[in-house]
Amino acid sequence: MLLTGLAAAAPLAAPAATPLSQEVNDSYAQAYKLYVDLHQHPELSGNESQTASKVAAALKAQGYTVTEHVGGTGVVAILKNGAGPTIMLRTELDALPVEEKTGLPYASKVRSKDPNGRDVAVGHMCGHDVHMSALVGTAGIMARSKATWHGTLMLVGQPAEETIAGAKAMVRDGLFTRFPRPDAALALHVGNDLPAGKIGILAGIYNTNADSIRITLYGKGGHGSAPHTAVDPIVEAARTILALQTIPSREIKPGELAVVTVGYVTAGTKNNIIPDQAEMGLTVRTYKQNVRKQVLDAITRIANAEAQVSNAPRPPTIDRYETTDAVINDQALFDRIKPSLESVLGKENVVTEEPITASEDFSAYVAEKVPGLFLSLGGADPEKLAQAEAAGSHLPSNHSSGFAPDIDPALHTAITTEVTMLRTMLK
Repeated sequence: MLLTGLAAAAPLAAPAATPLSQEVNDSYAQAYKLYVDLHQHPELSGNESQTASKVAAALKAQGYTVTEHVGGTGVVAILKNGAGPTIMLRTELDALPVEEKTGLPYASKVRSKDPNGRDVAVGHMCGHDVHMSALVGTAGIMARSKATWHGTLMLVGQPAEETIAGAKAMVRDGLFTRFPRPDAALALHVGNDLPAGKIGILAGIYNTNADSIRITLYGKGGHGSAPHTAVDPIVEAARTILALQTIPSREIKPGELAVVTVGYVTAGTKNNIIPDQAEMGLTVRTYKQNVRKQVLDAITRIANAEAQVSNAPRPPTIDRYETTDAVINDQALFDRIKPSLESVLGKENVVTEEPITASEDFSAYVAEKVPGLFLSLGGADPEKLAQAEAAGSHLPSNHSSGFAPDIDPALHTAITTEVTMLRTMLK
């Protein structure tokens, strides 16, 4: 097995002729320029055509063999440099339907149509613009320093991460058959839980299983002044929402993770009309498969029971329309890469973290028997993070309108981390 040999090898690659810090500084201006461009021009999941073109063009200019339109708008870039392993580094391309309220001079003002035809604001409020810019900066350094590594570098720009569909689409489109099959896959994600300049790393469970559920509750419409002549699906929805919260609090064993969040409820058109139906959207997060099944079964049972209690004319429709497994970080990759990062970034800047409750479709690559390592990139302004912690509050999280990473040094750290990981694995 390749990883057995890798784990036994010395963790640090031979030093580059130019110090890595200088290489990163030399590549930073181009990476930052791309970051600002991507930040100002975000695109929704599955529609990342201009974003993909920009990433592809930047990689072609650095000498990579680039294939576009893999699994939709996906980009695959290959750089071969003699015998050795194939290592994959992945970034996401898509943005979110969130209006940016950061006040940045390059804040997004983009609006677009979502899959339902609604006009929505669009913003990179999850940090994918940071990831893309770091990957392009890393790509340039690796292309200019072939004496420091050997093997095949595979860079992947993945669409539709936010709908947890893009990784599976790329796999179905031959990501691991049309291109060299990687011996390991690497990625990172920026957030405000760690100060900028730090990296979080762990082995084993990194994040959660995710299931998106759409529940349609049916009633009988009528006049708001005569509810006795109708069956009110809004009341049915309200009872269902409250009952769903008893799943993690009363049905799941204490200490096991289960999150059931109702992210939206839509119903009705006017205050004095009882509608015929109501719709709610849920996100469900778990670490373990047995807990996942227990929660999903309980959601179905509660939704059906509340419909029956309401005397609904028909049972609810329950659609599990997006799903991905938890990311499991490979122990051998962790053991190999952590010492390298500590050597380059400093031990104080490499934090062994706990599993997080967000989710990622990076797990689709791991499911294809490709060992993976997914890291957390600190994005918080250290002073603001310390103030928030002292006050018992939180900085704006990913997916919020105010999320804005402290781009310098976060972008420097991301490029440094990626180059270090690649040189370690491609020694």
